[in-house]
Amino acid sequence: MSDIDASSGRHLRGEYAIVGIGETTYTRGSGKTTRAMGTHAIRAAIEDAGLTTDDIDGMLSYNGNDSTPSPMMAGDLGIRLNFYMDCQGGGSSTEALVGMAMGVIEAGMCKTVAIFRSMNGYSQVRIGGTGGRAAGGGGMSGDALFSRAYGQVSAGQSFAHTFMRHMYEYGTTPEQVAHVKAIHSEHASNNPKAYYKHRVTVDDVLSSRMICKPLHLLDCCVETDNANCIIVTTMDRAKDLKHVPAQILSVVGRCCKPRIDNHYQSGPITTVAGHYAKDILWPNAGVGPEDIQVTGSYDAFTFTTMLQLEDYGFCKKGEGGDYVSSGAMRLGNERPNNTSGGHLCEGYTHGIAMVIENVRQLRHEIDDSCPIGPDGKRQHTYDYSEGGCRQVKDVELSANLGWAMPGTGSALVMARGA
Repeated sequence: MSDIDASSGRHLRGEYAIVGIGETTYTRGSGKTTRAMGTHAIRAAIEDAGLTTDDIDGMLSYNGNDSTPSPMMAGDLGIRLNFYMDCQGGGSSTEALVGMAMGVIEAGMCKTVAIFRSMNGYSQVRIGGTGGRAAGGGGMSGDALFSRAYGQVSAGQSFAHTFMRHMYEYGTTPEQVAHVKAIHSEHASNNPKAYYKHRVTVDDVLSSRMICKPLHLLDCCVETDNANCIIVTTMDRAKDLKHVPAQILSVVGRCCKPRIDNHYQSGPITTVAGHYAKDILWPNAGVGPEDIQVTGSYDAFTFTTMLQLEDYGFCKKGEGGDYVSSGAMRLGNERPNNTSGGHLCEGYTHGIAMVIENVRQLRHEIDDSCPIGPDGKRQHTYDYSEGGCRQVKDVELSANLGWAMPGTGSALVMARGA
């Protein structure tokens, strides 16, 4: 461990929880504004928690691209806010905002916080270097003045150096990492709301067209239109609400390498932010990677999942290729990852849907195709064949690993509450 001492300072382990979750469908061409989708997801999360709009007095969001600011969402829902903030930060946002929610509640600025992400990520503002964003250099500033000259426009182009170096240093192969997509597609085939529900093979990944070496088309996430929301409040309050709470044991928000732009100038290029974040995450949680039963590791690309699982300590450095191709991430095996299908198959949400999935896992209420019993709850069969179950049996501990870029990351450990 680093010199961070989990016994020093004030900790909030187990004092907060995620109590409500809501989402829209994952589609392309929503035909709706982010404002309309966001209010739908927020209202669904409030109802899921068993709360009313009067109970929400804080709101946070990742506001990049075509999202809508919190006060507008709140106004449409009849919510008056005591605290709000809309931030930037890509896929490191969700876990960081969970930590912020805990902090502002602890500071007495509000009592219950809705965190949302709303984006027409396919039909409106696409993230990659496509369409109008690929043309010309007008309006360039900051890092783009350096990166664009070297062809680093899209995320895949910017991250490929890290992936290629890992292959060079450790002998990692595209075949090994293609298992991430294949396994996530198996999970998505049991997810009625996933955008891509069909299963693919390692050969399918490797035979798909090359996008940016070593990334094939099927190594890359799906672009979708969608909105998602989670509700954070104190554990004391959570105990009186509708569902078993997802108790928050530890959060790391926006931990970074010494540099985040040309991050390879400070530390090995194959090391990502999780290398540093793990020294905060695990001591504060009071558990280690060996205790975690299900992970939600950011899969903007197959390689991002591999690198994070490695640097957070789920396997040794350099053994990520072996880990992801071993089958350990598959439902029914040692530690399933992205049981919804993740960004590669369910839909791209900057990580918030992966938190929602793990909340459902900890409730033991995954929304799969298992039959619904007389009590109105799904009777999980734990048969993970196509079109079947995706509930992890008796799961008590989960971890979410967020990613903005190799140099910046975030993480969240949750437990099934009492």
